[in-house]
Amino acid sequence: MAHSNAGLFLPTIRSGLDHPVTSSIFVDAALPARTGPTPVATPELLDFLRPMAVNGRLPRWTDWWDEAEVGPMFSDPLVRQTVVEEQPTLPLSYYEQHIPVPDGWDDHPCSYLLFGPPYDDLAAEARQRSWAVAHLPGAHLHQIIDPAGTAQLLVELATTT
Repeated sequence: MAHSNAGLFLPTIRSGLDHPVTSSIFVDAALPARTGPTPVATPELLDFLRPMAVNGRLPRWTDWWDEAEVGPMFSDPLVRQTVVEEQPTLPLSYYEQHIPVPDGWDDHPCSYLLFGPPYDDLAAEARQRSWAVAHLPGAHLHQIIDPAGTAQLLVELATTT
């Protein structure tokens, strides 16, 4: 199970395991290509990020956006502080790379849990791949707002695929 950009790494992680994977779940996540390397960021996102980089490093993810976009993701100031303090500052080069995608990585049940925009198109792509798709309306970090509801849907997706 992977959230956000971590979805790009599920095929590589799976290929490195010494046991079978019964299900992969993408939670408001980027999707790896069906085959071939996957760019971490679109050209539009790179155009957005490049001006923010200082000495090749980006600010924390929550600092990329206006308060009107970030604030609703947090229902509790202490949780927000914890999340903000734990964020790394990644190098811009992380977003400029392409992640290898092993052939046949999706030969097992995959599913998608959508919280909401801007991941609607990725959920639609998951549907096109014939994956199970569930929708739990919320913002990108909805799992910290509704951990029980999120966990319930993840269990359902894991056991029905």
